[in-house]
Amino acid sequence: MKNNSALFYTCSLLEFIGRRQELKRSELVRFLGSATIDHIYRYADIFHCEPIEKTADDFVANYNIPSGDFDNVTACRYTVPDYWDIGEVYERLIEDVCGDDEGRIIECLMEVYTSWMDAVISDYNTDFYYQSREYIYECYKEGKVLA
Repeated sequence: MKNNSALFYTCSLLEFIGRRQELKRSELVRFLGSATIDHIYRYADIFHCEPIEKTADDFVANYNIPSGDFDNVTACRYTVPDYWDIGEVYERLIEDVCGDDEGRIIECLMEVYTSWMDAVISDYNTDFYYQSREYIYECYKEGKVLA
């Protein structure tokens, strides 16, 4: 199930909205819930036809997504990774967690985003998000960043 473009878009949109609304990605995912995220995932090919800014604005307005105070972009002392880059990190990790069971994709997405990994991936002052997918998956399985 590698290179799932719908999952990539879903994760990138979540990252974009999270940044715009200054929400921890775990908070955003909990707020939206699995049904809304499944909707994004199933219609990613359609949502992708619009600029991501418009799609994000529509979701913020239609779902009354609140603003928070988690601004990891301003807190970053280095080059801020693109929301597409972070979306890809989440996509790969979710694919690795799910394996070949695509029927569990939303369940795995919820699991990954609401795990301890949210704080680690969202810390742009480290190089964690640039590590190999294999390393990130091993860290996830072990429940900690490996030395």
